[in-house]
Amino acid sequence: MFTGLIREVATVKNFVGSKLTIKSKHKAALGDSIAINGACLTVTEVNHDGFAVELSPESQKLLAIENYKSKVHIEPAMAMGDRFEGHIVQGHIDTIGEIEAIKNNGNSYDIFIKVDKKFIPYIVPKGSITIDGVSLTINDVSNDIFRLTIIPYTIKETLFKSYKKGSNVNIETDMFARYIAHMLKHQQNRQNSLTWDEADTINALF
Repeated sequence: MFTGLIREVATVKNFVGSKLTIKSKHKAALGDSIAINGACLTVTEVNHDGFAVELSPESQKLLAIENYKSKVHIEPAMAMGDRFEGHIVQGHIDTIGEIEAIKNNGNSYDIFIKVDKKFIPYIVPKGSITIDGVSLTINDVSNDIFRLTIIPYTIKETLFKSYKKGSNVNIETDMFARYIAHMLKHQQNRQNSLTWDEADTINALF
């Protein structure tokens, strides 16, 4: 599990076949789970200046793989007892979004991201979303586009400063929205429909 708070912007040393080698300050151990641009990957090799992970063909098909060439966001998995910030992030990328526009508001930036319409039910106004591993709050949602507002600090400390119109990004929608939507979709298999009280109870268990 992750929080969506980027711990380091690391450097890609090389990406050959399925092996992605990262140069980082973070000292990883074999078998560690690390989110790289939001995707949970397993450390398969430890080097003096970083580590390497393997990306399966399935992962490479689902990720915005062009963003694994120079700099990447990394976040080690949470350890028991860590302070919880951001929101609950699984490191499971749902889809790739495309940046439609970036608007400079002076003290913030509005970023508009387009996604396949089928993912819009999981993108909730004022809810949470993860963009390339960064935990953010959704401002509003339309037919196939949602808007985020990002402060200058986040722009400066993440790869958002390099994004532009047409950039692709990894997106993980809110876990609770996915679970509840899945249960509601399949409620016809139940004798009684899932109630909102039941949904609240399920949500409280996490």
